[in-house]
Amino acid sequence: MVIGRLADAVTRGVGDMAASVTDVFDPTIRLGVTGLSRAGKTVFITSLVANLIDRGRMPGFAAGARIETAFLQPQPDDTVPRFDYEAHLADLTARDPRWPDGTRAVSELRLSLKVRPAGLLSGMRGVRTVHLDIVDYPGEWLLDLGLMEKSYDDWSARALARLSEWGATDYATTMEAADGTAKLDEPVAQSLARAYTAALQAARAAGAYDLTPGRFLLPGELEGSPVLTFAPLPPGEAPRGSLRREMERRFEAYKRQVVEPFFRDHFARLDRQIVLLDVLGAIRRGPRAVEEMRAAMADLLAAFKPGALGWLMQLLGARRVDRVLFAATKADHLHHAQHAKLTAILEAMVREARSRADFAGAQTRAMSMAALRATVEEVREHNGTTLQVVRGRLLQPDGTAGRSAALYPGALPDDPAHLLTPARAGAEAWLDGEYDLMDFAPAPLTLRPGEGPPHIRLDRAAEFLLGDRL
Repeated sequence: MVIGRLADAVTRGVGDMAASVTDVFDPTIRLGVTGLSRAGKTVFITSLVANLIDRGRMPGFAAGARIETAFLQPQPDDTVPRFDYEAHLADLTARDPRWPDGTRAVSELRLSLKVRPAGLLSGMRGVRTVHLDIVDYPGEWLLDLGLMEKSYDDWSARALARLSEWGATDYATTMEAADGTAKLDEPVAQSLARAYTAALQAARAAGAYDLTPGRFLLPGELEGSPVLTFAPLPPGEAPRGSLRREMERRFEAYKRQVVEPFFRDHFARLDRQIVLLDVLGAIRRGPRAVEEMRAAMADLLAAFKPGALGWLMQLLGARRVDRVLFAATKADHLHHAQHAKLTAILEAMVREARSRADFAGAQTRAMSMAALRATVEEVREHNGTTLQVVRGRLLQPDGTAGRSAALYPGALPDDPAHLLTPARAGAEAWLDGEYDLMDFAPAPLTLRPGEGPPHIRLDRAAEFLLGDRL
């Protein structure tokens, strides 16, 4: 009810104001880390924290010179799982390192920084503590915010059209065998939900990104619950107690009990945001995947409330994301001579999304980076041509490291339109051939005292996201 929502908002407002008073003495930065599957969220957070604790590899992080020490503390949200930093770091720094498991639910980590003041009044102020609360969440869940304005019939029409685009015939067969006007039979509902989930997983593997509900792909603690036991059905009669009526009810429950709390409790409280994108992975899959990623990013940022806030509103506890960083990950899969091209492609892909944020007053930036460098660069001669290659250990299907290989993935175009135009036009393949991109396993590390894991531009990312607040 409206009155209930207003009361809830007032209660949250009181809590936010109390939190803001605390922030006056110990400022807190809430950094959201998101991205679609396989973008590298877990590795980014692990490497960022390790390099903020040991800043020997962070020359581009100017604010780091004022940090006296950094240490982990208990997170403020007792009901949110803790990001398992220690286990993930152990995976990356083991004698035989492996990539840690990816993000499957919301998690949080607090890193506290002792910071020396700067500026004209620095001599009159002592060292202060700044808390960095890092919130890790799947980008697939963020896409669900678009469901809030859709009815069950609207969503069903869109979902069925998407499955048709990706040739999900198995779900169509299962759906046609079900009678939406018949009395609800729970095994039938479960069969439809499983078939729809399998269709979403197949579409994602083929390169689709805009797939909802996101919890069907990453259910977290809700796996098997009734709120995730629904599926799209074509429009038609929905008698009381029928399968279609129950599907509609569960869809509305999903919005009310899953999407709304996620937005209220996590997303709406962020100050800064980084969106990680596996642009190279999309390019490898082909034009269709590139266009899917571009469209998904436009929808994803529409969920943000970006914009600058005055000091009074900040003091009263009103938060909005005022800096957004788009990062093309796995830049170590290319020689550094191609990084500017990768960044240009990313900028072109997210131009529509960035324009929305910039218009609202938020600062945005795009860059290519690697939170953990897994390769080294070499120059090879091949048939009279000089090739700039990267060398690393190839990633095996079971997640272990295979043989060492030098890779030349091909030259990215100087003009991003050479990729984005055929992608928008629905081309089936790149005209200039495929890009030979491979997956690399993490390299064994030998870290000297005071050094975090090797990276590419992680320090510049930290400076943009945190520097002004330190």
